[in-house]
Amino acid sequence: MTTETTTPATSAPGADPRRILGAPVALVVVTAVVVALVAAAASGAVTPLILGDTGPVVRYGQVIARVLHDLSAALTIGLLLVAAFLAPEGRRSSRRATAAVAAAYCAAAWALTALLALLFTFSQSSALPLTDPAFWGEFRANAWGLEITRLIAIELGMAVLVGVAAAVARTRGQLAWAFTLAIATLWPISFAGHGSSLVGHEQGMTALLIHLVGVSLWVGALLAIVVLRPVLGQAVQVTLERFSTVALACYVAVGGSGVLFALLQFDDLGDLTSPYWMLLWLKVLALVVLGMFGLNQRRQLLERDTTRPGVFARLALTELGVMAVAIGLGVALGRTPPPVVQDITGDDHVLPLTGFPMPEPFTWGRLLTAWEPMWLFLIPAALAIGLYVAGTVRLRRRGDAWPVGRTIVWVVGWLIFIYATSGAPGMYGKVQFSLHMVMHMMLMMAVPIFLVPAAPVTLALRALTARRDKTLGPREVILAIVHSRWAGFFVHPLVAAVIFFGSLIAFYYTGWFEWSLRTHSGHVVMVVHFVLTGYAFVWSLIGTDPGPRKWPAPMRLMVLIGTLAAHAFFGLALMTGNWLLAPGFFKAVALPWVPDLLADQQLAGGIAWGIGELPTVVLAMLVTRDWLRSDSRDATRFDRQADRDHDAELTAYNERLAQLSRRGDDPRPH
Repeated sequence: MTTETTTPATSAPGADPRRILGAPVALVVVTAVVVALVAAAASGAVTPLILGDTGPVVRYGQVIARVLHDLSAALTIGLLLVAAFLAPEGRRSSRRATAAVAAAYCAAAWALTALLALLFTFSQSSALPLTDPAFWGEFRANAWGLEITRLIAIELGMAVLVGVAAAVARTRGQLAWAFTLAIATLWPISFAGHGSSLVGHEQGMTALLIHLVGVSLWVGALLAIVVLRPVLGQAVQVTLERFSTVALACYVAVGGSGVLFALLQFDDLGDLTSPYWMLLWLKVLALVVLGMFGLNQRRQLLERDTTRPGVFARLALTELGVMAVAIGLGVALGRTPPPVVQDITGDDHVLPLTGFPMPEPFTWGRLLTAWEPMWLFLIPAALAIGLYVAGTVRLRRRGDAWPVGRTIVWVVGWLIFIYATSGAPGMYGKVQFSLHMVMHMMLMMAVPIFLVPAAPVTLALRALTARRDKTLGPREVILAIVHSRWAGFFVHPLVAAVIFFGSLIAFYYTGWFEWSLRTHSGHVVMVVHFVLTGYAFVWSLIGTDPGPRKWPAPMRLMVLIGTLAAHAFFGLALMTGNWLLAPGFFKAVALPWVPDLLADQQLAGGIAWGIGELPTVVLAMLVTRDWLRSDSRDATRFDRQADRDHDAELTAYNERLAQLSRRGDDPRPH
């Protein structure tokens, strides 16, 4: 167990966050703003527009607001990460309280800069200067209708929630939830970059999301450690060691996402000398330099005492300076048009509706050959398989056994997920109801039936090492989640069943269905929701991982039968319905190989009914098997107890009967 001595600075009741947010943040902000403005001017990103120019306030204000936005978001995330996961909390220190208050201040700045970005973006989109008398009326009427300003507005609302969560958080668990919300707030930003104008926009958005998360964790955590140095005291060594691991993962994520995004902007060799690519080359150089700093930092952590302020300052401030340059270049890059600007309309009427091109006419052979990689789902699936296999290898090297069958079903489950999202169901399900239903049933019913029996939580708890330095690691997070009240609520059989069936009604008979068809964000929400809903329902029936206590098998079987009946009713309603769901979308798509939209919808109902029955039968068999095994375990336990105490319970029962018989009160029937 790591012990720590508390310095006077550490033991202070609460360092003033406004004071500790001073010099380091100012240095990074000034550097990033100057680099962003110079780079934007050099690349022509702030050149006045010939038509619709809204003035220098908007042109330069967007650059400055974006720098402040990115830094405040990164510092908010970094403070919450350090306080919740990286820094141990001493008995007399105020690290978490100080970090929470500082994160609340930074989240307020995040929300304010998001508001400025919202106003500047709408001004540029509408070609109305902020001083125009008609601006505010147009803003109130149309800001939510434009996708880019709607996404910024969603981010603004989420940033406010992050600030509130940070302001009231004091425990490690509360800070962890605030950190999770802050990471989720990066999601709307990733849908508003250059990727939205490309045919490969899904790859672009995925790359941007990974890039944003990696940069925010990397820059924000290092800046947070610098800011919190007065209250970290002797714990700075442990904190830097934990940060070093996070920084390595972020470096790989930022580099990989940068390569993926750059490939989308490359058309020919002439593009490599364009202003966009010149900024990109400078960012690559900054990334290489940061990698060298990272290697040096890891060596310094092993060789020198980083609790000494001078050593720590030399390690951190230079690296932060390079990070500030990279952020400034990134902001300028975001304002610079890429060399490849593809027309997203052309003759393809499906592309403007969905963001994806019209697929080739459907044939049965396309069920096996169609492929459109969805990187946002493909990458997590590959990571899930890789981490699971790595966990089994670690156990076997340690001499522990792990069933091969569990590994097989885990891999099969994720392969089904990949096929459902990137294969024919995912590709055609964006425009054709019947194939969409195939994807839905696979995600909600087939995938969880394979993933749950693999017992991933049990594997993780056995493979991961518990931390002894008072920080919060993956194993501690998993334990906290599976034993939380939220987990107990959502995997309660009745709650899971209601959400499982209720989601079908809420999704298909509201605007959620059409939203998932028309927007990439809606599609992502749909996929994540269906997988999690199906996993919770299946776990409540047959899960073996640690977690809330499950109901007896007979009661679980009754819940399954009731859910089966409700699911069959849903499929029957679609099969016999005579009105179209999402009619505006499907009529606008007008697939040439689907002449009768109502017939295709009724086919989808048959698929929901037919495909849904087989997994239900499998679940019923698994619950019954669990029931039989439970009876067998009980019988074995009773037999072992009888062997240990020589049938003491049966002997006592017989003696009781004998006593009653002698008194003439024999309870047995005559």
